[in-house]
Amino acid sequence: MGGVLSRGGAVSAEDREFAYSAADFEQVRSLLYQRAGISLAASKASMVYSRLARRLRALRLTSFRQYFAYLHEHEDELEQFTNALTTNLTSFFREEHHFPMLAAHLQRLYREQRRPLRIWCTASSTGEEPYSLAMTAVEAFDCSTPPVTILASDIDTKVLAHAAAGIYELERLSGLDEQRKRRFFLRGRGSHEGQARVKDELRQLLQFRQINLLAPDWPVKGGLDAIFCRNVMIYFDRPTQLQLLGRLMPLLQPEGLFFAGHSESFGHAGHLVKLIGRTVYRHAGVAP
Repeated sequence: MGGVLSRGGAVSAEDREFAYSAADFEQVRSLLYQRAGISLAASKASMVYSRLARRLRALRLTSFRQYFAYLHEHEDELEQFTNALTTNLTSFFREEHHFPMLAAHLQRLYREQRRPLRIWCTASSTGEEPYSLAMTAVEAFDCSTPPVTILASDIDTKVLAHAAAGIYELERLSGLDEQRKRRFFLRGRGSHEGQARVKDELRQLLQFRQINLLAPDWPVKGGLDAIFCRNVMIYFDRPTQLQLLGRLMPLLQPEGLFFAGHSESFGHAGHLVKLIGRTVYRHAGVAP
């Protein structure tokens, strides 16, 4: 789940095209929590209106009450509902301190165990994070075919499609040095001027899949060497965080690493995880 709640989008009550009550907002909050586990803040009422009003217009509905009835009758609209209420704030090598630690972790594991290594990126958004993981793997092994595979998932199907395409505006690459740009991207020409596409050597390391972290089952095998679940847990309440950590940590190898976001801490989950670095965790009870 890479989506995070959108900021902005306020619409004053007198300017609203559709009637929108406090009860409507509470129904959205309840449904989003059931669907994606996101605890929507009370301050997000205007954002919800702005985002869902687009769906009402697209479906030619005249009220939120009609939209809720439509959701009940058309299960596929739940995906659009979730996508509309999440936005994806990401960049290449965001929280850069994690990547050298990952590189050293992968190098050590392969040196000691000589086996394929596996990473799950649980909130892939538009792809910058999993492609950063792939670049890290290529650089760590100085090889275009490192012994690493990356499962890149998100709840939002639209951003996953963007990620799988691997095409970005050049401004999205502004934080990368020139060496990485040349090594890992192809610059667009003609109708693709101003864009760049990720090279196949990175794309071949990734498998993209839609996964809702709140779903009862995940198509993910255990034995993972690293899990990136960054800036996701802050949108869940503590019981949901504990539930997810209780499901995620057993998927890691005993020496596997769990990477969290800069605003996340799990002092309430000391029986599950142990902090070993800056927002990097390991199984509780396992020595670093």
